[in-house]
Amino acid sequence: MTLTLDGMPVAVETAGPSRKARLTVEADGSLAMRAAEDVTEEELQSFLTSRRRWVYDKLAIKEALAAEAVVKELVTGEGLAYLGRNYRLQVVGDGDSVTLQQGRLSLPERLIRQSTGRAAIVAWYSTRGEAWLRPRAEAWAERLRVAPKKVEVTDLGHKWGSNTPDGRIRIHWATLQLVPRLVEYVLLHELAHLREPNHGQAFWETVVRAMPDAHPRKDELARIGATLWLGAVAEPRRTPA
Repeated sequence: MTLTLDGMPVAVETAGPSRKARLTVEADGSLAMRAAEDVTEEELQSFLTSRRRWVYDKLAIKEALAAEAVVKELVTGEGLAYLGRNYRLQVVGDGDSVTLQQGRLSLPERLIRQSTGRAAIVAWYSTRGEAWLRPRAEAWAERLRVAPKKVEVTDLGHKWGSNTPDGRIRIHWATLQLVPRLVEYVLLHELAHLREPNHGQAFWETVVRAMPDAHPRKDELARIGATLWLGAVAEPRRTPA
């Protein structure tokens, strides 16, 4: 089945026992919806129409992120943000991984030569980010009365966060560049989905009860999201012969 929203096609998959429809904006900007087989087409269309503002907000964010990719050079002096603070990259002669030392992120030169420098930096964000998120996830989960199975940091493309049906919370490693209050908003947003899978009134009421200034944080995230580095790396500079 295919529905439309303002001329945009929406592919509908009918499967599963839950009558609550789930609408997603895919990485390529297409729309997809999932609901139980006994949900009528009229109900699905009504739900889709009610999500119009959410759809356009998501599409605007994707357009901003895709407009101008932030590119980093893996050279000494390049700036990398972590939890809102800016750190300088330091290319060093030895080592096996990225470390934070004396206010600088140390990156072994051999990883750059092996074209694994970017992966090493992302691994650093992921490992350090999971450690930072873990106690905060426990605190927010207790407030929301939910029980996430696991919180992990990974690459989510153009999504700041996601959740899985089995209760895993996934946060984009690039989110860890944000100031803590915005990282916590992304975290809370995904945890709230364990209670309310859709972005309806009940979902936002749940979010705002736990975090009264959630909407200003959401707006701030939308404004600065395009300034975050998503992993694009410039080609190494070549020294003239």
